[in-house]
Amino acid sequence: MAPEPEGPTRCGVVALLGAPNAGKSTLTNALVGQKVAIVSPKVQTTRQRLMGIAIQGATQLLLVDTPGLFAPRHRLDRAMVQSAWAGATDADLLLAIVDSKAGLKPEVRDLLGQIAARPERRWLVLNKVDAAEKASLLALAGEANALAAFERTFMVSALTGDGVADLKDALAATLPEGPWLFPDDQLSDAPQRLMASELVREQLFVQLGAELPYASAVVTETFETRADGSAAIHAQILVERDSQKAIVLGAKGARIKAIGEAARRELESLFDRRVHLFLHVKVRPGWAEDRHSWRDLGLDWVD
Repeated sequence: MAPEPEGPTRCGVVALLGAPNAGKSTLTNALVGQKVAIVSPKVQTTRQRLMGIAIQGATQLLLVDTPGLFAPRHRLDRAMVQSAWAGATDADLLLAIVDSKAGLKPEVRDLLGQIAARPERRWLVLNKVDAAEKASLLALAGEANALAAFERTFMVSALTGDGVADLKDALAATLPEGPWLFPDDQLSDAPQRLMASELVREQLFVQLGAELPYASAVVTETFETRADGSAAIHAQILVERDSQKAIVLGAKGARIKAIGEAARRELESLFDRRVHLFLHVKVRPGWAEDRHSWRDLGLDWVD
C-alpha cells in the first residue's frame, strides 16, 4: 500500500492507444506493477476500456487501457473501436503505443494521423524495443513524429521492463495537480465480476490459441463471498455453435478443466483469497449481435 503523501498531489488520466498487439495491456500492467489487464499474442484481446491505477510518489496515474484500433468489419468490432476512442476523450495525455518491431504499417500510419487531429497532449511510446533492430529506432521515431508531432518520445520494452521506470517518472511529473480519485490500494476501476470474466477469457486465449472461436465471450453470472471469506464464482463461456462448445470442453472435459484451474490460480493471486470457480459453456447463436449480451460484457451498443 502506498499512503497518500502530505502536501500537493497530482492525478490524471493517461489513455493508451495503438493498433492490436502493440502491447498496451502489457505496458499497463508494467506501469501498475501488477496484472490488471489480460494479455495474449492473439489480436483484439482487449474488448472494453479498463483502467489501471498506479502510484508514483505524490502522483496517482489513471491508465486507460483501450482495445486496439483497427478497421472494423463487424458490429462487435465497431463497438471495440468506439470504446477505444471514448477512452481518449478528456484524457490529460495520450500515449500512442507503436510496436517498434512491426514498424509503421499502413494501419499504424492511419492511426497516428487520427491521433494528430485530436486536441489532447500526446507522447509517443515505441514498445518492444527488445525485439527490434536498435539501428532502426531513431528513424522510426522520426517517421512517427512526422505523422503526428509528439511532445516526447520514449523507447521501452513493457515485457522486460526496460525504460518503463523512466516513462512512469515522466508521467508522474507531467500530470496536473489535484487530489487522488481512488484509494491508495486500489489497482483498477474494474469490478471483481469483470476481472473474473477477463481472467477466464485470458485462459481461453492461452490454452486454445488458434482454435479459439472469435465469437466467444465470458460472462460472470454470480460472484458471492462465502462464510469462510472465499469467493464462489460462476462464469458462463458463450459460443455460437456446438462445434465450438466441443473445442472449449475438450476430450472428456479436460480442456475446460485446465482452463478453470489456471484461471482460478490467477484469480486467487489477484483477489488474495481462496476462489471456487465454476465454468459452464453455453451455445448462444448470434450472441455478438444481441444487445443484452453486450450489456453483460460492458460494451455500448452500436448501430
